[in-house]
Amino acid sequence: MTTVINLETITSIVKDIDVVTAMEQGFIAYSNNQTVVPPVGELLFEKPKGDAHIKYGYIKDNAYYVIKIASGFYENAKLGIPSSQGLMLVFDQKTGVPKCVLLDEGFLTDIRTAAAGALAAKYFAPKNVKGIGIIGTGIQARLQLEYLLQQTSCKEIWVWGRNTENAKAFAKNFSNDIHIHIAQTTQEVAQHTNLIVTTTPAEAPLLKAEDIQPGTHITAVGSDTHLKQELDSLILKKAAIVVADSLPQSKSRGEIFRAVQNDAITEDTVIELGNAIQNKALQRTNDEQITVVDLTGVAVQDIMIATAVYNTYLQTK
Repeated sequence: MTTVINLETITSIVKDIDVVTAMEQGFIAYSNNQTVVPPVGELLFEKPKGDAHIKYGYIKDNAYYVIKIASGFYENAKLGIPSSQGLMLVFDQKTGVPKCVLLDEGFLTDIRTAAAGALAAKYFAPKNVKGIGIIGTGIQARLQLEYLLQQTSCKEIWVWGRNTENAKAFAKNFSNDIHIHIAQTTQEVAQHTNLIVTTTPAEAPLLKAEDIQPGTHITAVGSDTHLKQELDSLILKKAAIVVADSLPQSKSRGEIFRAVQNDAITEDTVIELGNAIQNKALQRTNDEQITVVDLTGVAVQDIMIATAVYNTYLQTK
């Protein structure tokens, strides 16, 4: 019989999982060719604006394979529902028997993305983080900051959103010992920070190369289709290190794809996150380097978090 796990139970279970470590193990397995991850399935919508991604695959010699459907419909706020929606399906890898349906409503995708952002900062942020910049004010922006605050002692936060009221609402999610400044421009964010995360569905660059300070690390999260772009491609040209969560995916989506299309960088200069984690020579060597990690979202992240949730659930039974 297939187990159905609802969002309330999933939320409770995730509290007991070290998601950042799970992401690290997943990216290593991916870069070491221990996974089978086909190209992303994708649906793009215009009225209303939105997208749905189908990601699936398995880790070799693991117990399960996973299929994930996750969507982002950006006018959902007008209906009083989250922009992120979706579910994950867990199957027995040896028999194909459906073992579990995770009715997570996009929650696990949001969590695993935020954990990947924290992982990127773990390996590429400068040692002395003087300020954290968050571009965007939605669910992912909040989660990225929550997970970053577990990685760094920095309490000076600069946030920018297209809607100032949303930025103020964002700030209310955090305690008073976190100093959140509402920026009027993305340039202002760049001037005060050296660790920046971008979390929007923008289709035109929000950050310019001339505004980025030496030593800044940027984790780009929002650009997960071929149409989206949050970073001026010259930022990637300026960077000493450019990292993709998936080299194959970076050929068709994300900031790296756009930078290659714009002749700012070439594909052979990009390294893959799982390889960089394992090789210190591929990581930041000083606090003057600009680094960029482009997270387009990889199925191995979904495999890792879905497996962890299901296994933890079984242990409680």
